[in-house]
Order: sequence, then C-alpha cells, then structure tokens
Amino acid sequence: MDSLLVQIDRLLPRNLQVKLSLLVTVLLVVLVALIGALFSDFSANLLREQVGRKALEVAHSVALNPDIRQGLQAGDAAGVQAVAERLRLATGAEYVVVGDRRGIRFSHPDPEKIGLPFVGGDLRPALEEGRSYASQAVGTLGPSLRGIVPIRDQRGEVAGFVAVGYLLSDIHAALRIKQKEILGYVGVVLLFGVLGAAVIARGLKSAIFGLEPREIAALYSERGAIIETIREGIVAVDAGGRLTLVNQAACGYLGQSSAGALRGRSMAEICNGPGLEVALASGERVLDRELDLRGRTMIVNALPLQGGGAVASFRPRDELDLLARELSQMQEYSEIMRAQTHEYSNKLYTIAGLIQIGALPEALELVMTEASGYQELIHTLAWAVPDPIVSGLILGKFNRARELKIALHFDPESSLSDLPAHIDREHLVTILGNLLDNAFEAVRENSDTKEVRLALTDLGEDIILEVEDSGPGIAPQVADSLFEKGVSTRAGAGRGMGLHLVGRALEAIGGQISYGEGELGGALFVVNIPKRRKDPRP
Repeated sequence: MDSLLVQIDRLLPRNLQVKLSLLVTVLLVVLVALIGALFSDFSANLLREQVGRKALEVAHSVALNPDIRQGLQAGDAAGVQAVAERLRLATGAEYVVVGDRRGIRFSHPDPEKIGLPFVGGDLRPALEEGRSYASQAVGTLGPSLRGIVPIRDQRGEVAGFVAVGYLLSDIHAALRIKQKEILGYVGVVLLFGVLGAAVIARGLKSAIFGLEPREIAALYSERGAIIETIREGIVAVDAGGRLTLVNQAACGYLGQSSAGALRGRSMAEICNGPGLEVALASGERVLDRELDLRGRTMIVNALPLQGGGAVASFRPRDELDLLARELSQMQEYSEIMRAQTHEYSNKLYTIAGLIQIGALPEALELVMTEASGYQELIHTLAWAVPDPIVSGLILGKFNRARELKIALHFDPESSLSDLPAHIDREHLVTILGNLLDNAFEAVRENSDTKEVRLALTDLGEDIILEVEDSGPGIAPQVADSLFEKGVSTRAGAGRGMGLHLVGRALEAIGGQISYGEGELGGALFVVNIPKRRKDPRP
C-alpha cells in the first residue's frame, strides 16, 4: 500500500498548488459520483415502489367497481372490457386486465387477447390465498410491474382477479429523466467544487509564502539546527503559557536533560521564581532585563507573537560579563599597543631629526633619558608587581599617559607580590584599568596640572589599590549613584560604563571601594580586596 502511494505521489505534479487542486478535485469527483450513484439507485427504488403502490391502488378501485363485479359474475366480457378500458385510460395504466378464477381474461388492451389465459404465472397468491400484492413479471406486452387484487362475490369468496400494470420500459424512461436531472446537479456541484479547490489551494500556497513542501522541510531542518547551535537559551510559549519550543541550551539552564520533558509544561512548573513567566506573559517587548532563574541571574529578552504566545532568549549574566571582560581586555591590550607604537614613532622621528642636524649629544641624551625612564619603571614593576598581567597593564597605561601628556606617578613603595591565585586577574585588570582611564579623562579637563598617582599595597589581610588624580573631583549630583550604569559627569555617548564595570568586578571578588578628595585636589579612589576567598553573596 505504501509503495502504491509513493508511485501515485511521483505521478502527481511537483507544484503544491496544482497538486492540491488535482487531489481535491479527484476526491470531490469520487465523492460526488458515489453520492450520485446512491441517489440514482434510491430514486429508482422509490419510483418502482411508487408505481407498484399506484398499480395496487388502481387495482383495488377496479376490484370494488360494481360493474366489474357484476360483469364478471354474469360472464359479460364485453361489459367488463368497456369498463376496464375506460378506467385504464383514466388512470394512465398500461393495461387493466380482469379475469375469472381460472385465469381467463375478460379484458385486455388488445381485444384479441380476451378469452385467453393470463400470462406471467403470478396469480396463485391472489386466486388461492386471496392476497393483494405487487409483482414484476413478463406478460404479453413485455416486462411490467403490476398490482394484482382478488375480486370477491357477495359471499366474500374469490370470484376472479384484477391486474393493473405499467411497463418497465416506461418506468426506465422516467428514471432516465430523473437521472439526467441528478447529473445536472452533480455537474453544478463539481463545477463549484473545482473552483473551490483552486481557491483553497491558492490560499494555502499564499499562507505558506509560496513555499513548496520540500522547501518547508528544509527550512524546518535549518531552523532546528540554527536554534540548537545558539548558546543562548531559547523558549517559546503558546497563548496558554505552555512551552512549545525549547533548545538544548535552555534545557541546561532549566535543569532538564531533554526538550521532550519540557514541552507542554508551563514555566511556573519549572522555574522557582515568576520572573521569566511574567516576562513571557506580559505581551510587551522585554530587552536586556535581569531576572533570577533557578538561582542564577539571567539577561532576558522577550518578544510577543501575533495571535498569542511569546519567544524569549536568556543567558547567565556571568557568562555575558565574562565576554564583556574579555572584549574589554582585548581593547585594553590594543590600546596599549597603539599607544606604545605612537609614542615610539615620535621618539624615533625626534632622534632621527637630531642625528640629521648633527645634534648628536642631544640625541644621545634623549636615548639615555628614555631608556633610563623605562628601565626605572620596568625595574620597579619587576620586584613590586611580579604578576605579568598587572605589570603589563601598568606599563601600557604609563605609555598612554605619556601620549596624553599626563604625568603618571607609580609609588615606588608599592608592593603587589602577595597576590593570591584565586583572585581573578581579569577582574583586577577591569578594576585598575577603568580607574586609571577615568583618572586620565578627569585630568585632561584640567589645563594646569595633569597628574595621576597609583599606589598598590599588599600588606595585611587586604590588597589596597589607590588611584588619585588632579582633576575637578566628583560632582555632588552623581556622588550617590556613581557606580550605576550610565551615570557620568561628562557628556557623550558610551559614558557611564567604567565605574559600573568596576563595581561589578568588585562584587564578583568580594571587594569594596571608597572615594573622596585626594591631596592633588581631585578624586581619590581606594579599593580593598580581601586576600582570603569568600562568597560575595550573603
């Protein structure tokens, strides 16, 4: 059976609209033909039943006619024939035959048949049992449907019979007329059915954007593959809040092994808190909202769907923070390299110019000054800050400060040799790098003194970082919200992120930060980072 269906499918056109139109049309033709055949058969049976009933009714009327009864008892065949013919013409019957108990005809449409035995062999129930009935038999006029009724005398005994008949050929002719009418109705139904099939097929093709089944299957496969390769958790719910789509990443974040265990369930059954469920049911766009999901802070984006339901994507905030830190670190390294390249290019051009004009002592002095400055800083960092990541950051910021004509002073008494391994170096780079960048920005606004100081201390139980600048200080209007996202005293796009990232990094490693006015007249930030590991969450 399956192979037959496959062969039929191969024979059908590949275009979905044409295929649907043909399939619906063929199905409609089969159904209408079946219904037409059944209705035609029903009409034929009904017509035969009606003709048989009419023949019996006419036969009963003839059997009760007093002239027929008297003529039969008196043996007056001529009188019976006259009355019978008159009744036949009045009722439209093919024949009205009256006969005695022996089956001898007293009337017949053909007078020559009078006096001869009745033909058909179906008189016994009427003459012997006295029953009335309809019968189909072949008589002298051909196959006919006839009603046979016994004629009784004054004593109630059977004295003869009456047979009223209609030829089957006439019945078939009437039936053909009915069938032609049925065929007309069938044709109209088929016409509207074919037009309807074409409209339905066209509407369906338009609803699926003109795609063919194989194209839809390919898109479905591609969609599934794309959703599964996305590292963000993706879920979709219907209008009733039931999950209809869950990718593998979402299964992991929701603590389930497979999507099959989640589909059809509500978010309230899976999540400890209502945050994600409310975001999906709100009917509004949700962008970058932080929500708690199974004990983890997620960054959630949700979009409502037309007709009900919604789609949401979410990913742990700590993973996004890690990506942001990695990007920030790469940008920092790129900035360091750019500053170093620019600074060394300027120095090389200067030295080359001094040599060309013959100022060799000045060129030698510049080389020695540069070498001694860098060598002194490198020597200080080598014993004070042995960690290569932190020392590399400080050296890069030193080059950046020289490019910006800012004096960056590194406290020679600084020490960061006791840096525990559990303190994330990326968090430390984020804290120190952003504080120095903010200090550079602050002193660039001060045209008189451009100075920044950096001190590191690892004595005691805490690591202490101090960054001081000679800028205008912290504005009172932002002092209480300094570490919030987007808060900045300087205008321009992209501001207000540095200290926010510092606060997030300190939260991750359990550190604290305080600020006030320093000796240089600007802002002083003091960071305390405990050396002992502790959970930043209470």
